Amino acid sequence: MHIIKDHRWLTALLLLGFVLSACAPAAPAPPQIPSATPTPTGIIIVDGLGRENTLDAPALRVASLAPSNTEILFAIGAGAQVVARDSFSDFPEQAKAIADIGGGFGEIDTETLISLKPDLVLAAEINPVEKVQMLEELGLKVFYLSNPKDLDGLYENLRSVARLVGREAEAEALVESLELRVSAVEGKIAGVQERPLVFYELDSTDSSAPWTPGPGTFIDLLLSKAGGNNLGNILNSEWAQISVEELITQNPEVILLGDYTWGGVTPEDVAARPGWQAIAAVQKGQVYPFDDNLVSRPGPRLVDGLEALAKLLHPELFE
Repeated sequence: MHIIKDHRWLTALLLLGFVLSACAPAAPAPPQIPSATPTPTGIIIVDGLGRENTLDAPALRVASLAPSNTEILFAIGAGAQVVARDSFSDFPEQAKAIADIGGGFGEIDTETLISLKPDLVLAAEINPVEKVQMLEELGLKVFYLSNPKDLDGLYENLRSVARLVGREAEAEALVESLELRVSAVEGKIAGVQERPLVFYELDSTDSSAPWTPGPGTFIDLLLSKAGGNNLGNILNSEWAQISVEELITQNPEVILLGDYTWGGVTPEDVAARPGWQAIAAVQKGQVYPFDDNLVSRPGPRLVDGLEALAKLLHPELFE
């Protein structure tokens, strides 16, 4: 097999390209499902780093340091409570009007952040733990939200953030809606006999060895739920490069271009690559641009991504 370079540093390399919230520096403690428990004096909070904090009351002024956090806040009806957001938070459209405090590969504008007087700073796994500690040393209260491992974990994250900002009822309604949508897809896919082999392209800067998601990633999970078979499952890493020779050998029936979102890669670009005409997906014209944000940000739009994948892979079920 001409499979490649297991990679340990993709977490940083790919963040700028497609804001993959699952790629982040390892936390010093195993991720934990956050919880928030009302008490006579407020809410006791245990975050993804296992740290216990207390809020006197639900936070009314929140700073979000990750696109997934921002999308969660807006989805549970707390958009008006967001006073600051990281540079990559671009959904929904209203988020762009919120004060941009940097983040990502760049530094956080702590002076502006402090001036906005947030009750809570909502961090995620794309934020280095050292940065979380630095913000706390400045007197800010920071809650670290771990990435979910599956859709149930996503629902728990929605509930946890909702407790922090006083939006429990809205979150429960959202979770119920998401669960129904997932069940609808699962019902349609249940009878599928043939699952197409899918190559999901993350980064083709080196088109002779593009990056793809392997087992244990959300993209892998969603492709499976959508009735596909992730070619990346042959890899021994969550994120790795695969040679064009191995791609030809595996011969995927469908190619999805996640790097269309950030790199503008098109089906025409793929067809023009040396050797790629030997791949079934290229021959059959089954190479599709795909909005990588729908499967790379661990927020409520993951369900949008599931639906989009299922319709692409099995359009006959959604006519």
